[in-house]
Amino acid sequence: MTGRRALVVTLGRARGALAAVRALDVAGWRVGVGTPDGGGMVGASRACRATHVVPRPRGDGRDFAGAVAEAVRTGGYDVVFGGGDDWMAALSHLRADIPAVVAHPAPDVVDRALDKAGLVERARAVGLAAPRTVEATPEALEAWQGPVVVKCRSHWRPGQRKLLRVEARWFASAHDPAARERLDLIRDSGLEAVLQEPVDGGLGALIGLVHGGRLTGRLQQRARSLWPTPSGVSASAVTVPVDADLAARAERLLVDLGWTGLVELQFLTGPDGVPHLIDLNGRFYGSMALTDAARPGLADAWGRQVLGLDVPDLPDAPAGVRFSWGAGDLRRASVERRGGLVSDVARTLAWSATAQRSVWSLRDPGPTWHLVTGRLRPGPAPDPRTVGDEVDPAAEGACA
Repeated sequence: MTGRRALVVTLGRARGALAAVRALDVAGWRVGVGTPDGGGMVGASRACRATHVVPRPRGDGRDFAGAVAEAVRTGGYDVVFGGGDDWMAALSHLRADIPAVVAHPAPDVVDRALDKAGLVERARAVGLAAPRTVEATPEALEAWQGPVVVKCRSHWRPGQRKLLRVEARWFASAHDPAARERLDLIRDSGLEAVLQEPVDGGLGALIGLVHGGRLTGRLQQRARSLWPTPSGVSASAVTVPVDADLAARAERLLVDLGWTGLVELQFLTGPDGVPHLIDLNGRFYGSMALTDAARPGLADAWGRQVLGLDVPDLPDAPAGVRFSWGAGDLRRASVERRGGLVSDVARTLAWSATAQRSVWSLRDPGPTWHLVTGRLRPGPAPDPRTVGDEVDPAAEGACA
């Protein structure tokens, strides 16, 4: 595979993209990174051979597509990967303007996968459990009983101009004024809102590569802790045995969507033991470092697939491999204080010492150094009403 070139367009602090850049480098790819800040934490990795300025995809996407095309011509890249939902979707929609292979599926497939309401319907049709999800119409709001999760139907749509990314939030009632404010924020950003029935359960994920209609290189993980608490992303996690029945149903869903390539399906599992599908990520995700540690070669296999090369046979990942986003887990410990602050911090550090780290690597200290020095420099405070990918815990870097 030596000599193949990949461009990853993403945000400068995307932990999943960093793990993917490192994995592709180990597999023999020459990797470049395109970010709005011209590299950021991801570009500080020794695995990154070149950096490019690529703005986030907004409006008609011309600036974005033009920057990607220029980076491809400069770096001679064979394939382009997106590191977030908007990057992935924009690459898919604008692939005709990009002189390289786009790793993501066709626009209609990507749009179906990003549509949370439609995903729930398709999941139920193939036998997967999924929480009731409806469009947030005035009639639905009036009729809704009990707690509710307010979220965007999709985080990206063609022509979207605002940089705003509004994360899901739980409310005790759809009639709570704060819930209405959240709905207004979503609508003001030019997106659609949905109401979703909360699932009280633990976060887990099923991961793999969809190739030839099959989910291969499968990995299943269970979150040990989340940040922000109680409904954030995995701050620590561990791989578990793959549930064959769950994987078979997920495979039917992915075939129905027409999906190909990398995929992470997220589930919440309640006391009854039934996993409920809540999201689909078709790009590099926050715990990508765990995937690369437990099931090496998945990023390389994805690149091979989209270039039409032979894809290796990838067995399931073993159980028991640990993952730690140290900074996120320490923040969680400072809030939850399980068994007391000192006890929780001690357990968090002990777990991290035996886990695959989210960012820190002795062989590749550049990203950590970039974060440390960046935090010493003063900067503008973020808008507290918004959560953009640069400050979203799924994308945020960590020193541990």
